[in-house]
Amino acid sequence: MNSSTAMRAAPTASSTERGVLLMTAGGLLLGTLGVFVEEAGQHPLMAVCFRCAFGGLALLAWGAATGRLHELRLAPRALAAALACGVLMVSNWALFFAAIERTSIGVATVVFHVQPLWVMGFGAWWLHERIGARRWAAVALALLGLALASGLAGPDGHRQGDAASARYLAGLAMCLGGSLSYAAVTLIAKLARGASSFALATWQCAVGVVLTAWWPLSQGWPAQPAAWGWLAGLGVIHTGLAYVLLYAGMARLPTGRIALLQFVYPFAAVGVDWLVYGRSLTAWQSVGMLLMGAALWGARRRME
Repeated sequence: MNSSTAMRAAPTASSTERGVLLMTAGGLLLGTLGVFVEEAGQHPLMAVCFRCAFGGLALLAWGAATGRLHELRLAPRALAAALACGVLMVSNWALFFAAIERTSIGVATVVFHVQPLWVMGFGAWWLHERIGARRWAAVALALLGLALASGLAGPDGHRQGDAASARYLAGLAMCLGGSLSYAAVTLIAKLARGASSFALATWQCAVGVVLTAWWPLSQGWPAQPAAWGWLAGLGVIHTGLAYVLLYAGMARLPTGRIALLQFVYPFAAVGVDWLVYGRSLTAWQSVGMLLMGAALWGARRRME
């Protein structure tokens, strides 16, 4: 179903439920992304480049098999939206990775996931969507849960060395910039009339390859054969499949529910990290996961 058709059609219970399922499936897939990144053992820019390259090839193969390649021919306005999504997504990845180096994984993750608030705020301002008190409360609960699950907040949270240092503050600014970029991607994907989820994801991959190809060309290709398998999975599963699911789900949902369902990704990532690598959760981290789950359940039960 074309995303522009979904945007024009009146929302129905079955369409909304399908959108929730699609975004949940995409978020669960993205939750395993960290395993592929760690096992590949490559520089972030190398991983981004091949994620886009393999993801784009997978999408093109799927489009050819299903007769959807014609969807890549977009009107100028739709093409501009698709290219903008690609630039913003690559920018958000680069800023997020740079922020981790300057702060910590916990701090960067918590700050980055303020982006659902940007999505809801932009939706209220730009799309004139009504944001009720319960939605704001659910987002606040999910953010609190994420802070606890990351190990940043709570009695056993990590202490930062010099939180006022220029390097640390620059990292926070980068992460806020990345969260704004991703929020903009969410809204552009929702409003991109005339561009299907397949077209958006494929053009995003093409832009990513163009913007990051300089890294492997200047630094060399991955030397370990196993790394190629992990990078291929990163592209096919976490870019080709996951983003088609996410974009298709976004086209069927209001921005308030999109914002909350994006917490499926970090929620799943914490669980996968524990299951695969045995990184045990503290009591407060477990509480955080429960709070996130409660917020997601509330989004499913009470919104629209």
